[in-house]
Amino acid sequence: MRTAYSVETVRAAERELMARLPEGALMSRAAAGLAAVCAELLARRRGRVYGARVVLLAGPGDNGGDALYAGARLARRGAGVTAVPMDPARIHPGGLAALRAAGGRVAESVPARADLVLDGLVGIGGRGGLRPAAAALAERIPAGALVVAVDLPSGVDADTGEVAGPAVSADVTVTFGAYKPGLLIDPGASRAGAVRLVPLGLDLPAPAELEALQHADVARLLPVPTASSDKYRRGVVGVVAGSQEYPGAAVLAVAGALRGGAGAVRYVGPAADAVLARYPEVLVGRGRVQAWVVGPGLGSGRAAEVERALADRDVPVLVDADGLRGLDPAVVRARRAATLLTPHAGEAAALLGVARDAVEAGRLAAVRELAGRYGATALLKGSTTLVASGGAVRANPTGTPWLATAGSGDVLSGLAGSLLAGGLDGTDAGSVAAYLHGLAGRTAAAGAPVPAHELAEALPAAWRSVGS
Repeated sequence: MRTAYSVETVRAAERELMARLPEGALMSRAAAGLAAVCAELLARRRGRVYGARVVLLAGPGDNGGDALYAGARLARRGAGVTAVPMDPARIHPGGLAALRAAGGRVAESVPARADLVLDGLVGIGGRGGLRPAAAALAERIPAGALVVAVDLPSGVDADTGEVAGPAVSADVTVTFGAYKPGLLIDPGASRAGAVRLVPLGLDLPAPAELEALQHADVARLLPVPTASSDKYRRGVVGVVAGSQEYPGAAVLAVAGALRGGAGAVRYVGPAADAVLARYPEVLVGRGRVQAWVVGPGLGSGRAAEVERALADRDVPVLVDADGLRGLDPAVVRARRAATLLTPHAGEAAALLGVARDAVEAGRLAAVRELAGRYGATALLKGSTTLVASGGAVRANPTGTPWLATAGSGDVLSGLAGSLLAGGLDGTDAGSVAAYLHGLAGRTAAAGAPVPAHELAEALPAAWRSVGS
């Protein structure tokens, strides 16, 4: 599992470690790791480091120093290294001396050509987008150059992933000591490119501020039947979805539920004919279930369906789409079993009483606020799906923009509800479902548009892939 820590936590760990190390040792470790990644990238791109044109965009802080020391190492391997300081009067003196001693040079403007550009303009403490001087240098990054960000792309908020102004878009980010939340949450994640971690030996606390599941984590959490399992022991998930206007939502939610590991799916709603025509194995009508999914395609005027599901306080309930309208926090907080809310940004904005833009600009804060206000697990859908329940937030690392299509969220709801019925808690059910959903989206899309029913059909392959 990838774990990410706030700037304050990382800096505290760095201070504690630096107190036990010789002066400059920590920066030397970071620079060595950064230079090694750059050398590897240059070797892939050009076949060798010797003769490569490397440009260092050097800010006045430690990030600038890391870039300069890494540049010195590359210069000693024969690269032509040019440093362009954001503020010549404040350039890191030790890094500058090392670069010059290795044969590097300093220039006032960004060269027109480069094989690799190191972005060392702003460190992890930067807020609010790039200032004019830094933005001017970033705008002059040569076309075609491989951009490597030092710790995180300049202009990205390390704690939230927010981008409040001009920012660097990197091909690769080399981060030090620990992942930062802003590298795993969009829009910052989209600016980071491939993220490489250079360990520094930091003593970091548990739990982290942010987590991201990997294949092994998902494989460990997936419910697997035993020899003594029957369909009831595996769990029955009830799906309350669909309407005369949106019968397809019921079909898609059931499609996701059938592929989520539960032993049986029970459907309640007006789209039974459409559901049975596609999936004859589905049970129709109310009965005992181990979890409910309520909301996809319900339409207006069916609030009683949501109230009925939530009234059974001992059965886990997933609430999505139309089921989220007018949701009462007091009712949700009074429940004993898990409640999983799965809004997109617009629905989250309505639940929080804020503008959609506010949710989009501060997704991490929004998902935490939702979880806290409703006393539930909140899954905020989007380019980076986030899952929060009061502890570490989970950021989903899988997916594709092709998942932004009608019905995709209905499949996700059914899948997550089935995992709830199989015994996973709200956090695990939401984050495992998002992970598999994203994998299935990549497989089904393969670089082209994909309808939601094909996404559901790709879920078994995604499930198998995490255990292979």
